Amino acid sequence: MALSEPRIVAVVDDEPAICDSLAMLLHASGFAARTFPAAEAFLREPPETFACAIVDLRLRGMSGLELQAELARRKSVLPIIVITAHGDVASARAALLAGATDFLEKPIDNDVLLAAVNGAMSSGDRLHKARIAEAHARTLLSTLSAREREVFDRVVDGMHNREIAVDLGISPRTVDVYRAHVMAKLQARRLADLLRMRPVALRPSRDVNDSDR
Repeated sequence: MALSEPRIVAVVDDEPAICDSLAMLLHASGFAARTFPAAEAFLREPPETFACAIVDLRLRGMSGLELQAELARRKSVLPIIVITAHGDVASARAALLAGATDFLEKPIDNDVLLAAVNGAMSSGDRLHKARIAEAHARTLLSTLSAREREVFDRVVDGMHNREIAVDLGISPRTVDVYRAHVMAKLQARRLADLLRMRPVALRPSRDVNDSDR
């Protein structure tokens, strides 16, 4: 059986010695590493190439915080570990609020860095899986007709079938039919499955088919 390829960590730092030492540590720990002397060089690569990135806070040209902001603008979910030789509470707070998974001060303890890398990758994996699940849920929700969506919204809001019937001006039996359609289309076996889709349904970009209006 072929071994899986090592996951790639990007190191963005304008100090060559830092790039080299971090790359050596990562390689020795079973990761692949690519180094970049500037944020602008890193941004020429697709973010999805990497499992996470270690980014210096103070870089020539675009700063580490500016790089975070640019990745956010591009809707990237790449986990970022911010490092700096000039750490302060305000900088750490800004980096973490911008979505960094960790903030480490130089000189960096090897074990602490590797723990941060593993934590960032785990965080990225969870977020990636959550996005896949959300996209699947949104696809299923888009198959609901307008009336089915109305029934779904009321069911996950906690309304009983008779209440839904009165609210929509239809019979309880008709609500039963629509509810069965909703369960089938959303691949739901019980109410809890519908409730898990509620956060996705509350977000924008909801498309429905008006066929049974």
